[in-house]
Amino acid sequence: MADIRKVTDYFAVAPQIDESDVEEIASRGYKTIIANRPDGEGGIDQPRMGSIRTKAEGKGITFVALPFSGAPTPEIIERMQSILNEAPTPVLAYCRTGTRSITAWALSHGGQGQADEIVDTAADAGYDLSSLKSLL
Repeated sequence: MADIRKVTDYFAVAPQIDESDVEEIASRGYKTIIANRPDGEGGIDQPRMGSIRTKAEGKGITFVALPFSGAPTPEIIERMQSILNEAPTPVLAYCRTGTRSITAWALSHGGQGQADEIVDTAADAGYDLSSLKSLL
C-alpha cells in the first residue's frame, strides 16, 4: 500500500511507489503521476519508471518523468510548475521519501506571498519545509 500524503485537493506526495501501487492510486482518483526519483538511485531493486508508466497509462493516468537528485534546480522548479499547471488533477508526485517532490511543489509556488501557508500545508502532510521559508 502506497504512503500517499495529501498536500492539497489537487496535489499529493508519496515515497517510492511501484507498479503494484498504481491500482490504489487510480482508485483514489489520481489523474497524473510525476516521478521525481531517477531510475537506479536506490540500486537494482528500485522499481523502474518504465513499469510504473506502463501500468499507470493502462489505467488512464498521465505519467510524467521529472527525475532529479538533491535540491531542485531553477529548471526543475519551472518544469514542475508547468506540469502542475497543465496536468490533469489530482496529481501524485513521488521520490524516495516524498521530500524532493514536496520541495519542488513548494518552490514552484515561490514569490506568490504564501510562504507561511505553504510551510504549514507541507507540515500538515508530514514535511518540515521551514528552512525554505525565505525562498517562498
